[in-house]
Order: sequence, then C-alpha cells, then structure tokens
Amino acid sequence: MKLNKLSIGSAILGLALASTAALAQVTPQVPATTPAAPAAPAAPKLPSSPVKIDLAQRLVAMQSGSLDGLSRNLVETPARQMLSAAEPLIVRVPAEKREAAAKQIQADARKYVDETYPIVRKRAGELSNTQLQTAIEEKFTEDELRQIVAFLESPANKKLQQTLPEVSNALAQKLVADTRPSVEPRIKALEASIAKQLGMTPNAAAPASGPAGSGLKPAAPKPAAPKPSGSASKP
Repeated sequence: MKLNKLSIGSAILGLALASTAALAQVTPQVPATTPAAPAAPAAPKLPSSPVKIDLAQRLVAMQSGSLDGLSRNLVETPARQMLSAAEPLIVRVPAEKREAAAKQIQADARKYVDETYPIVRKRAGELSNTQLQTAIEEKFTEDELRQIVAFLESPANKKLQQTLPEVSNALAQKLVADTRPSVEPRIKALEASIAKQLGMTPNAAAPASGPAGSGLKPAAPKPAAPKPSGSASKP
C-alpha cells in the first residue's frame, strides 16, 4: 500500500462510495410530529484559481494506483466472503463430484472478478476526474496543494515508498516470531473446541473429505460393542 497515492485519493473516494452505500441501505424513521432539525451550515468552499486547478489535476493523476487497488478491493471482497462461506459446505457435495465443484466455484469467482473489475475501475476514473478533483479544490487551499504535491513528487517521498515495504515486512516477521508462543496455543485450543462441537478431531493436515485448510477430520467411529453369544461356550 503506497501512502502517497492512497492517503488522499482512496480516503476521499472511498468515503464518498461508503456514504452513498450507507444512504442507499438506511432510511431514517422520523416521526411525523417531530420537527426537522435545522441543517448545519455548509462549510465555505475555498476559492479556486487556474494554478489551484492545475495542482488538483496533478494530485488526482497521482491517484491512479490507489484507484486500481480500491476498485479491485471493492470487487474482490464479496467474492472472497462467498468463497470463505462455501469452503466448509463443500463436504456436502458427493465425494466423487467435490473436486469438480470446487474448481467450478473458483472459476465462477474469477469470471466475476474479471468481468466486474473493469466496470468499477472505469467508474472510479470518471469520479476521480470530477468528484475527487472538485473535493480537493474545495477542501484545500492553493498553498496546501503546493505543499502536498511538492512532497509527493519529492525524492524524499520516493525513497520513503521504496523503503516502507522492506521495513514493514521486517516488522511483520518480527511480530509473528515474538507472538507465536502466545498465539499458537490459543489457535490449537480454538481448533480443538471447534472440532469437539463438530464431532471431529484436530489433524495437522486436512484430508480431502474435510474443509480445506481447517485441520479437522471426522472423528473415528467408535468400535461396535461385541454381540452376546447365543449360547455359553462349553469347556
């Protein structure tokens, strides 16, 4: 994730998309007898200028990478959620059809992403050239835009972006190593608890008949009790 491209473009555009989705799903229930609250005064729009417009356009142009990531995340998130939900249910498919069904589910998910991403990305680009640029011009002064653009285009910022992945990766590796003794026992305890509720036993490697990556397998059937002999054995 690049700070120089995500910090402004994704924040503004993502907020706009999230707000639109929220408004589309939620309808406030206001009693008819309740008087409408007075609308808050709108924040004054900062004046524009040819120089400010140019700076805003340059800033928007820097957001191409963040728009790629934002669009792909919006498209892939529901697909990932559905794949995750389908994973433990694959055991319901007959064993001889299970592998084919899993491959078809993956293929359908890829097809959805391949067909939907260009639609969302195209619209994100259109919004960035209208809504995003307008928001930037209204919320930042010309001097603020000069400072932002100067930093984003500076050698110091380029060096920062080159260094951050390496530093972040080192931090992640150290964090995993330091917390493993505390985390792994809790993971195993959770796995054992889930296995008990499902009538399964924990297993280091998940078999083909169990949910992929779950580390669980069906519990072994209990041996049948010996049937009583019809007649006592003679000495």
